[in-house]
Amino acid sequence: MGELVDKIKGNLNEAAGKIKQESNNPETRDEGAAQELKGKGQQLAGKVKGALGDDI
Repeated sequence: MGELVDKIKGNLNEAAGKIKQESNNPETRDEGAAQELKGKGQQLAGKVKGALGDDI
């Protein structure tokens, strides 16, 4: 179950980050880039959990 949750959270963070990067405010763009990267990390964690099981 953790696999699916991580992938969903990752998708949401990545989407929110992409939206923030469209802002005219440089701080918001930087925040968006960081949030998108966080989302990609969460998706990777979900894939690892799926491959190894939720026991990690």
